[in-house]
Amino acid sequence: MTDRYARQRVLPQVGDAGQARLAAARVLVVGAGGLGATVLPALAGAGVGHLRIVDADRVSESNLHRQTLFSMADLGQPKAASATARLSALNPDPKIEVWDRWLDPALAPAALAGCDLVIDAADSFAASYILSDHCQRQGMPLISASALGMTGYVGGFCGGAPSLRAVFPDLPQRAATCASAGVLGPVVATLGALQAQMALSVLLELTPSPLGQVLTVDLAGLRLGGFRFDGAPEPATALPFIARTDLTAQDQVIDLRGPAEAPTPVTPGAQRLQADDAATWPPLPPGRIVLCCRSGLRAWRAARHLAGLGHRDLALVALGDE
Repeated sequence: MTDRYARQRVLPQVGDAGQARLAAARVLVVGAGGLGATVLPALAGAGVGHLRIVDADRVSESNLHRQTLFSMADLGQPKAASATARLSALNPDPKIEVWDRWLDPALAPAALAGCDLVIDAADSFAASYILSDHCQRQGMPLISASALGMTGYVGGFCGGAPSLRAVFPDLPQRAATCASAGVLGPVVATLGALQAQMALSVLLELTPSPLGQVLTVDLAGLRLGGFRFDGAPEPATALPFIARTDLTAQDQVIDLRGPAEAPTPVTPGAQRLQADDAATWPPLPPGRIVLCCRSGLRAWRAARHLAGLGHRDLALVALGDE
């Protein structure tokens, strides 16, 4: 019988012991879109034994230029399930779990349970920080990537290395998205391939470790860069993301979405305010203040303003397209 893994097993960095290590590995992949379209086949093809895919999105035609794991026949279908069908056709060896759900802080502990490594392919900063926080607490390696336009980065965090917050302690005042700024397919595929290579390097215990390393990609200028951050300090304070189910009756909940964006506020007693008007908000009494918006970016921005006013008990909720 042909040895499916012969071409990688012959590598001194892999061998029989390394291939057995990959077969025993359990990897959580959050996101089956553009990054996942390259990450998932690479891991399945390499013989990673157990893949848990978390993604509640559906396949859409406007994403097919970079989500090359799918075809026109998959339009409207769940990404995680469609990806699983492709991966099983590629290699029947891995066991694949489909979690057709959005990742939030409430789901994260169960999603990470029993895994050896986490891949953040969601390209959502809220998901990245949620995963980093949980991986840091559990000492689990996290390979995270982000792509936009013709640039992006991939990094190895946690698992003994500093967290994503140590490298990116704050967010920009405004952040573009692939929908608003565009993205080129090969950029995403390049970053996904680097994610897969970093993940395999961690699972095979290669040196130097990709944990503590960021690689940057600029395909417009045909430039690759990077840096190590092994000694980066963790931030003294961090704005935590919580789940909607974590809201309590004692919280002061501020919904930053307008009525046109969300006709119904996140909770019946939530205040409707605008993040851009935070400087003119009325004084807020003591107690936990929870700021909610679709992606978490407006909530982060408003929370930074409130922190500057002396508020310390702050939390963020990224509601998504609910």
